[in-house]
Amino acid sequence: MTRHPHTARHTGWIFFALALGGFAIGTAEFAAMSLVPMMAASLGVSVPEAGHAIVAYAAGVCVGAPLIALFSARISRKIMLIGMMLFYMLGNGLSAVAPTYGALLAFRFLSGLPHGAYFGIAGLVASGLVPPNRRAQAVARVVLGLTLATIGGVPLANGIGQLVGWRWAFCLIAAIALATALLILALAPADTPRPDASAMTELRALGMRQVWLTLAIGAIGFGGIFCVYTYLASVMAAVTHAPPALLPVALAVFGAGLTVGTVACAWAADRRMMPTIGGTLLLNVAALAAFSGSAHDMRTLLPVLFMIGCGGGLATVIQSRLLDIATGAEALAAALNQSAFNIANALGPWLGGLAIAAGWGWTSVGWVGCGLAATGFAIWVVTVGDIRIAEKRTT
Repeated sequence: MTRHPHTARHTGWIFFALALGGFAIGTAEFAAMSLVPMMAASLGVSVPEAGHAIVAYAAGVCVGAPLIALFSARISRKIMLIGMMLFYMLGNGLSAVAPTYGALLAFRFLSGLPHGAYFGIAGLVASGLVPPNRRAQAVARVVLGLTLATIGGVPLANGIGQLVGWRWAFCLIAAIALATALLILALAPADTPRPDASAMTELRALGMRQVWLTLAIGAIGFGGIFCVYTYLASVMAAVTHAPPALLPVALAVFGAGLTVGTVACAWAADRRMMPTIGGTLLLNVAALAAFSGSAHDMRTLLPVLFMIGCGGGLATVIQSRLLDIATGAEALAAALNQSAFNIANALGPWLGGLAIAAGWGWTSVGWVGCGLAATGFAIWVVTVGDIRIAEKRTT
């Protein structure tokens, strides 16, 4: 990306614009889960059927992330970001007026298409605004938009849904996406693609062993967090016996932990990348192992939820490592990271559901999550060993 001189204040506004897109995406992704009962009642389908709208969106992310990154290699990143936010506005706007259940599924799938590629390309733009030793922190400033959405955007969208209907929540998301596109148009520096940029160049990422190992760490190691997050409401109702009014408090505590973890992990990663990944995975192992024992009392549950949220800082570090190792194919590698985390979003809840169905109880999701985090750590050990072997061969 071509660098252009700009003031620190102007750079701050560019980061704000990029993070606002993350806020729109985070609000849409997490708020939609809380809107499922409203959508079901409105469209005349069961709650499980309406829940397929979440699956459709995740499928859109997995399909769109690599394809958009692959076929946009020779297009300006600024143009791509604007285009994806306008497409996101369109997808959520159409979701707001979906006349039938089938139409809603189609529009949620379309909405998910630009999700992963946006974070991948926005991360590349952000990292180009700072020195190499601050790359992880630059990526974190984009991801903070998503983490802050779990604290503010999701409750706001859910409140709008309860007051005036779920369709207006999607209107809000569409409006934020439009505002993001306009800000990027006005603030982001113009750029020209590399002369050698092409789909074939990006495909090099698929042949890099370290890329696949890093993606596997995220796809499996992050699954434990999603396992607990998905069943938290049920655990609080059946085990903690907490009133429903405390669920938003618990979710906000998790979101606060996610925000703190994103900032702290990015700071540490800019100093020592691989130890930060390993340490964060061990934090996940410990916090998820403590979940089952803490779930009986809100006074013990909330601190554990905060620590589980802190472990979510892994996402930013994984993204930054992919930018470091996938030279010449950064866009595809970063986009594949979003697909990997959506695999985690499916794997964790699925395995947690199997444990509950087997009669192991609601709190078993903590131990399932702990196992996933431990498996992610095992893959990290293999990754570090692979790096050392490669280093010995070159010396």
